[in-house]
Amino acid sequence: MLQNRRIKDIVAKQVMLGLAVLVGLLVFLIAFGLFTRSRPILETKHLSELLFSTRWRPSEGAFGFAPFIAGTVWVTVVAMILSVPPSLLSAIYLAEYAPKRVRHGLKPLLDMFSGVSPVIFGVFGVLVVVPLIKSLNEDFTGFSILAGGIVLALMIFPIMTSVAEDVIASVPQEARESSFALGATKWETIKYVVLKKARAGIIAAIILGLSRAFGETIAVLMVIGNVAQMPKSLFDAAYPLPALIANNYGEMMSIPLYDSALLLAAMILLVVTVFFNVIAWSILLRIERQHA
Repeated sequence: MLQNRRIKDIVAKQVMLGLAVLVGLLVFLIAFGLFTRSRPILETKHLSELLFSTRWRPSEGAFGFAPFIAGTVWVTVVAMILSVPPSLLSAIYLAEYAPKRVRHGLKPLLDMFSGVSPVIFGVFGVLVVVPLIKSLNEDFTGFSILAGGIVLALMIFPIMTSVAEDVIASVPQEARESSFALGATKWETIKYVVLKKARAGIIAAIILGLSRAFGETIAVLMVIGNVAQMPKSLFDAAYPLPALIANNYGEMMSIPLYDSALLLAAMILLVVTVFFNVIAWSILLRIERQHA
């Protein structure tokens, strides 16, 4: 009987190990597939030309990704500027000031909010955010980088708040008590002790939000205007890389190198998002080991 239980434990361990390795390999398999399919355009045009050219004329063989990269960067930066301060302040309140009953009630709501479909945020943007921006000036259509940034900020707020709150709450209580013993106030303790110890984890939470914002597709696609141009202001329409892929893949595939160009855009997105996620989770794992 004991021998059978050991065999079952070993088999279960190996099966779970195999599944974990398989999940990890999926990212590399996807990256390999995208690279293989994007090789034709990389063999025809230099990568720097593709990344920095502003000319997007697939029918003429011009595949400049600069307007799409610029649109992605603009909307991501706007989203981070709008979401990071309220996320950090909300996390501080939940971890340091909120009563347990309030904290236990709000945390599930945050998790539920982060699971809302992006389409819902997109519809909210079309019905509320876009008309609000248009009302500022009749010359604006409302479909703009600012609209995309606001919608993205709403989407990434819950995940950044939740992760930051967990990190702040994990700071040892002894650090707070030592600060209080030296005569520091509650806010001074949070500012100079708690946030200092939680700094790496807060940065990881911000990076996770950045990664989510960078790769978001549907919600941004619905409110940003989708015009392939180099943006000059927050009220200009733009065309982020995820929207380019979602709007055009499967269309006009008869144009030479068009399919390869879109899959190269997908590979760029994959590399950037994986890079940010690896950095964020490595920081969080290091913090978890320190408190283990």
